[in-house]
Amino acid sequence: MLVGFIVSILFLYQRRQHRQEQELVRMKEEYEREVLRSQLEIQEGTFKTIGQELHDNIGQVLSVVKLSLAVLPISKEHEAYEPILATRQNLNKAMTDLADLTKSLHTDRIAHIGLTESIQFELESLKRTGLVQIEYEVIGYEQSLDEQKSIFLFRIFQENMNNILKHAQAKKVEVSLIFTEDDQFIMEIKDDGIGFNVQEKKNSTSATAGVGLKSTFNRAKLIGATLDMQSEPGKGTTVTIVLPLDKTE
Repeated sequence: MLVGFIVSILFLYQRRQHRQEQELVRMKEEYEREVLRSQLEIQEGTFKTIGQELHDNIGQVLSVVKLSLAVLPISKEHEAYEPILATRQNLNKAMTDLADLTKSLHTDRIAHIGLTESIQFELESLKRTGLVQIEYEVIGYEQSLDEQKSIFLFRIFQENMNNILKHAQAKKVEVSLIFTEDDQFIMEIKDDGIGFNVQEKKNSTSATAGVGLKSTFNRAKLIGATLDMQSEPGKGTTVTIVLPLDKTE
């Protein structure tokens, strides 16, 4: 009887220890999520501030320069006419690029026009550069997403496109947004670039290697999405994000 009592006490003690360990793990994970969420919110605030400063300050300076060049009394026969014309064209391009950049940084705009239009705007800007061939499609009945999810998904998209342009050496990029009948949103980004070892990059201890990759996975996790990245050297990369949709959204 004494042995049974001791066994029962040990069993209860082990259960209690197990519950405490589980609670500690849960608290640690919750703390890490809150820290990450705060970091990303600060980052979004910084993006917004930078976008506003670019628009208000540099944008105005460029506008003044453009106006000054436009009123110069120079005829077509003047030797400075062609250089000034070329300068005005470069200035117009710089102003267009700046406007595109500020729109990409400004989170309010992403929330206002929606995820699909924000991504389409980015891809159209990229298509004009002629750097890569772009294919874009939206499949299914489009549903609106809440502000935080739209912003996080857009940043995931941006991070992947940035990686493609910097590292993939791709000639073609395919982006698909899919709204399924079983209330899921799927974003797929596929390129025909040189590919890479995903696990090796994720496990890298380098201070700079894989930072964007980890940020992408963290953003997906924070909004309850799953992110799958398939890539092999020489075989391109496919990134798939799946987010369950709340019917009340």
